[in-house]
Amino acid sequence: MKQPKEMTGLEFLQAMIDGDIPQASISETIPMDLHNISAGTASFNVQATQRHLNPLGGVHGGFAATVLDSVTGCAVHSMLEAGVGYGTIDLNIKMCRPIPLDKKLLAIGQIINMSKNLGISEGKIIDENGKLYAHATATCMIIRA
Repeated sequence: MKQPKEMTGLEFLQAMIDGDIPQASISETIPMDLHNISAGTASFNVQATQRHLNPLGGVHGGFAATVLDSVTGCAVHSMLEAGVGYGTIDLNIKMCRPIPLDKKLLAIGQIINMSKNLGISEGKIIDENGKLYAHATATCMIIRA
């Protein structure tokens, strides 16, 4: 197997899905399971639990923000050649309705535009019926060593 630095972004993320590379440790804090990746698109299964509540008893907005940062970033990462990284420059989020507790949701990210130095993507968190809970756009800096 190739070393991570030798893999394209798509190969790296597929290796993560296949279990050859561990999931990011943030998925222990925010339950996110990358389950589908293709060039320019990423999908996660996500579910908020009791651990993600704000003081008023609702799911904290940071849950959606973290999920959307991850799914939009993975969409960008899937387009990168071997040895190239990225970092989020900005993340603009719209919370459309409260994230439900203990409900399986789907987060989908896709590329809007890629250039030499920037990747722009969008993400959404939806339920099984397509109801929108949160939407984001992200701009990522492409980091070439």
